[in-house]
Amino acid sequence: MTVRVTRTFEFDAPAEGVWEFISDPAKRAAAISVVDHYDVTDERTATWHVSLPIPFIDSTVAVETEDVVRDPPNHVKFVGRSRVMRVTGEHRVEAVGDGCRLVNEFVVDGRVPGVERFFKRNLDKELDNLEAALRESLGLTA
Repeated sequence: MTVRVTRTFEFDAPAEGVWEFISDPAKRAAAISVVDHYDVTDERTATWHVSLPIPFIDSTVAVETEDVVRDPPNHVKFVGRSRVMRVTGEHRVEAVGDGCRLVNEFVVDGRVPGVERFFKRNLDKELDNLEAALRESLGLTA
């Protein structure tokens, strides 16, 4: 089973500020609550140490992430691989009037029982966290 969530955020802010946040692997990782800690290797790669409250996983799981598409300042797509899941995140920044829109899509493919069920219940919350972190970074209120 695959879990897929698409959400769109609107900001009264320039697209450049949104791009600066969303294209940064450290900022993306810090916004996700199940990322216990992370190590940034370079501007395109990071290792997320994810803590999932599901059976069979009694420690953090290293998820090796890599930006596989970067089209500044409009589009970034990353893929994360681990022994328990594969995650793909795609973000498109679109200028709209004086502000911008950010279209987000996340796909999680679990490799152990419970991973997809966890993300099916929690992926919307994680996108709320991402939006809140972005708004804070831009100096905007919810």
